[in-house]
Amino acid sequence: MSFFAIMFALLVEQVRPVARDNPIHGLLRAWVRASSRNFDAGKPQHGWVAWALAVVLPSLAALGLHWLLVWAIGWPVAVLWNVAVLYITLGFRQFSHHFTEIRDALESGDEPLARERLAQWQQVDASELPRSEIVRHVIEYSVVAAHRHVFGVLAWYSVLAALGLGPAGAVFYRLSEFVSRYWMHKARDRRQPASASLQKAAASAWTAIDWLPARATALGFAVVGSFEDAIDSWRNYAQRFPNDNDGVVLAATSGALNVRLGGEALKTMDAIGYSQATPLELGVDTESTPGRDPELAHLRSVVGLVWRAVVLWMGMLALLTLANLLG
Repeated sequence: MSFFAIMFALLVEQVRPVARDNPIHGLLRAWVRASSRNFDAGKPQHGWVAWALAVVLPSLAALGLHWLLVWAIGWPVAVLWNVAVLYITLGFRQFSHHFTEIRDALESGDEPLARERLAQWQQVDASELPRSEIVRHVIEYSVVAAHRHVFGVLAWYSVLAALGLGPAGAVFYRLSEFVSRYWMHKARDRRQPASASLQKAAASAWTAIDWLPARATALGFAVVGSFEDAIDSWRNYAQRFPNDNDGVVLAATSGALNVRLGGEALKTMDAIGYSQATPLELGVDTESTPGRDPELAHLRSVVGLVWRAVVLWMGMLALLTLANLLG
């Protein structure tokens, strides 16, 4: 069932992307705000209570509705519910339009427009970035976005669905990522700031939840790219990035494509905001990985790398589904 639900969700998302201002996302944002407003009293235990309500409760609701549909109606309707959940949580089109706009601007030689689009996407100051740095940052943001919007969701959904937990994994993963980003942004809201305990709880949970998916994504990139170089870069250069899980993904990407990533981070105007792709931990200087300087051709290579990794995932799920049907 997982294979078919993922396949249909990706197909529907390619035809009709999820609108950024859709009511489901708006409802979830309101729920997250209500959880912090009512339960964030500043102590560590309150932070974990607010996090559990914001993340775990919707995941359990998705699971409960899944099993209700299975028992009351049957598997076909439950599959449709899985497709609907994956349509909201999984997909390239939630961030790929930013990538496309910047790539098109660079291909037409309009670097000011490319800088403007990059600044709008990640809410950063890109006014003085040279062309190669624009490309590098687009690669980094896009790869991290692909991991968090596609591969991480695939990993959590596939594992929990195999255990009979339906779409709970997809909701759990995406909400965990969102609240860690949202509450860090809300910390600068003078009217209703998120406490340090709430931010710490969300960040700690997100680091643990993303640990295994990040390494699965890195391994997938290694398999479909330059395997030895990706593994070597992963082992030796992942620690050069300020975020451990993102560093694993980006180091593997660097080796798989032989492109230099990392270096001086962008100076932020609003480090973590409402963009669909979570930015890297910005405002921190990092050492770069070895490799060729980023070029426009690397953007096409990134697209190929990501899609080959998707095919790899889908192929593995298809084999597991076939084995389950025959066994």
